[in-house]
Amino acid sequence: MSEILSDSGLPAVQRVVTGHDENGRAVFKSEDFSPTRMIPTGDASFLTIWSTATVPADNNDETDGRDRKTGLTLEGGSVIRITDMLPGKESPMHRTNSIDYGIVLEGEIELELEDGRKKTIRQGGIIIQRGTNHLWRNTTDKVCRIAFILIEAPAYLHNGVPLDEAKPEQVTGHEVGSH
Repeated sequence: MSEILSDSGLPAVQRVVTGHDENGRAVFKSEDFSPTRMIPTGDASFLTIWSTATVPADNNDETDGRDRKTGLTLEGGSVIRITDMLPGKESPMHRTNSIDYGIVLEGEIELELEDGRKKTIRQGGIIIQRGTNHLWRNTTDKVCRIAFILIEAPAYLHNGVPLDEAKPEQVTGHEVGSH
């Protein structure tokens, strides 16, 4: 366990990466403990764990997926990111052209859709976000840690017309950090 703390106050995230040696056998390529870091809006801290440039992924690409520049999603690829949503904070309403799997690791989070309907997802809960307009809100006094896996997807078609994407960085004018 690492003594490094994230900007959110939660522990750093352990990352173990595997690969292959010169004989094609499985090896551990790296291990590290990295903290989440505050994003410019001040409502959450993020840590990109890995990304791929394509879907399907290319396991022959030796690039460290953390080093790829990403926004919220990576066009044509995928991203796994840890998000620590701070107590009493919320994201802007947004929609991305991706399918997102959110796994609540610690705490709880409220998910609100554009019509105002809300659901609370607690520790161990899983969200499947399918290109819908939504926001995240932490209504508690504790940090909520979520692992988000985002995979590029075509825009949702409503009556044959793609719905506009509105990424948080487009809504707020702040770039979402690559790490």
